Amino acid sequence: MESPNIDLKNVAVQLAGQPLLHPLDWTLKPGEQWLLTGASGSGKTTLAKVFTGSVFHSGTASFPAGSRVHYIPQQHHFKNRSHTSDFYYQQRFQSQDAEDSLTIEEELATQLEAEPIKTREYLTLLHLEGMVQKPILQLSNGENKRLQLVKALLLEPTLLILDAPFTGLDVDGRRLLHSILKQLSESGIQLIVIGTIDEVPDCITHITLLEGGRLAFNGQKADYFLKHETKDTLNTLPTSLLAHLKKYNGPAFENAVELRNVQIEYGGNRILDGINLIIQRGEKCCLSGPNGAGKSTLLSLITADNPQAYANDIYLFDKKRGSGESIWDIKKKLGYVSPELHLFFPLVSTCLEVIGSGLFDTVGLFRRLSDEQEEQVNEWLRILHLEKVAHIPLHQLSLGQRQMALLGRALIKNPPLLVLDEPCQGLDNNQTLFFNGLVDQICEHNDTTLLYVSHYAAQIPSCINRLIKIEAGRLLDV
Repeated sequence: MESPNIDLKNVAVQLAGQPLLHPLDWTLKPGEQWLLTGASGSGKTTLAKVFTGSVFHSGTASFPAGSRVHYIPQQHHFKNRSHTSDFYYQQRFQSQDAEDSLTIEEELATQLEAEPIKTREYLTLLHLEGMVQKPILQLSNGENKRLQLVKALLLEPTLLILDAPFTGLDVDGRRLLHSILKQLSESGIQLIVIGTIDEVPDCITHITLLEGGRLAFNGQKADYFLKHETKDTLNTLPTSLLAHLKKYNGPAFENAVELRNVQIEYGGNRILDGINLIIQRGEKCCLSGPNGAGKSTLLSLITADNPQAYANDIYLFDKKRGSGESIWDIKKKLGYVSPELHLFFPLVSTCLEVIGSGLFDTVGLFRRLSDEQEEQVNEWLRILHLEKVAHIPLHQLSLGQRQMALLGRALIKNPPLLVLDEPCQGLDNNQTLFFNGLVDQICEHNDTTLLYVSHYAAQIPSCINRLIKIEAGRLLDV
């Protein structure tokens, strides 16, 4: 008789002769719901891809007859109306270019025609029914993840693997996803959720812990918490860091940012409504608000990525936008990272090149580094513990390594303004502590102006001295 279990036997994965997964056994029985956890780079996503057959492995992976496995990655690459993925970073803020993006309804056109009732039910379940005309390019993190979940559920999976599904979601978004996962598990779908031990869905019954590509624990949730204490060990901050940072020697300024009654609309929809904001030099601000509140649009005005800045009364570094200062004049004074930034780098960009591109404010390195610049990049590779992956393409790095490289890109110029949009996405707890320690150290030493976005209070650096809240496109008094 055929086993009803999913069985991995002696499964191992190598890349260029280096082991990503050491030989392991794992059995998933019907009704079990699993959390797959471990530090960044421990092999979680690689192991998930073994289940889908999308990575070459030794050993065997056997499934019951009729199994349908679907994997939802942490971030999704979507296509435009021309059926290409040729989007560029600023495109979501260009009202004309955004029209090249499919709407939710157009993305689901085939499913709506074939199974209209079921598709509409899933849209309702996942709170997307009221935004089917919204371009995918302009979806928030939470909205995009729910759309991918709709598409996955329409494939009627028996095993659904979700890679870091809570990353980037606000409190309400996380609460909603917990509820949805509970409903899916009760419907008979088996789940593997890749995530941290800090956010374990109620429906989870079992936990697998990976350490260095090896199974360190594989069993019931209750047994895991009996045997494991949550421990965070802060990597030593580099004592050489401050000595290598170059001080900002550009023109003095009083206010890094000043917005006066800013209004932003797309297709008749008001995104920002009467925003008045001053961020003085040296302030350390946390920008908070729910998914879709307008945070990304607000940041795009500051980072010179939104053309509607010219139609508004906006001052950056005491100079009015549109008064002769170029985009590049602005960008050289700031360091920036966002959750989507890595999607727009050329596939061949290595970790070293990604960090080096921060010296030129380009998405990719398109010129040769001088000896001094190369040493500067190598210093940041050492600071961020990325020396061993310096020449590995960005898309082959673990999520944590990839994010660390992008953070190095933002920090390498030691700019007077840092705009860090959910910078700890993809980092494990130790990496988050380490990075925020760096931010605290840099800001204290240089009196750097900081604008920091996070949905997690525990991920906010201790240097923060001001809270800015936005909701439905309006700033709230705090």
